Amino acid sequence: MAQQGPPRHPRESETVLTELMMPHHANIMGNVFGGHILALVDRVAAVAAIRHARRECVTVSVDKVDFREPIHVGELVTAMARVNFAGRTSMEVGVKVLAENVLTGDRRHTNSCYVTYVALDENGRPTEVAPIVPETADEKRRYDRAAKRRAKRVMERRYDQGRGE
Repeated sequence: MAQQGPPRHPRESETVLTELMMPHHANIMGNVFGGHILALVDRVAAVAAIRHARRECVTVSVDKVDFREPIHVGELVTAMARVNFAGRTSMEVGVKVLAENVLTGDRRHTNSCYVTYVALDENGRPTEVAPIVPETADEKRRYDRAAKRRAKRVMERRYDQGRGE
C-alpha cells in the first residue's frame, strides 16, 4: 500500500496552543505541575499529527522530557508543534514550550521534546501517512535528526522484544 496522499510540508502541521497558568495548575511550591505541561504537549502534538495524517492519531511514545525551568502561576505558556518526520504509519512531532511573563514580555524556553504518533484507519488499525518534504536547511536538519532517533527507537524496541543482537 502506498503512503497516504501527496507529500506534505512540515509547515502544514504547525500548531500552537497557549494557556494562562492558573492557581489550580500549581503544585504546593507554586510551580505548574509537570503533568499539566505534559498534557498540553500531548494535545498540541496530537493536533499537528492529525493535521499531517488527516486521520485520527494515537500517542505511541514521548521522548525524554527535561523541565529546564519551573513555570509559575500567572505565566502564559505557549506550546508549538510540527511534524519533523513521517515514516510509513508513524510521525515524530517536535514540541517546544515557552513561558511568558505577560506583564514584562520576558519569554523563557522551558522544555522541548519529541512525541511519536501513529495514524489509525476507520477500524482503529495503523494506516499509512503522507511523507514529509523538508525544504529549508532547518527542516532538513530536523528531518535527518528525527530519522536517526526513529532508527534508534526501532532498534531498541527490537532489542527489548528479544529480536536484537
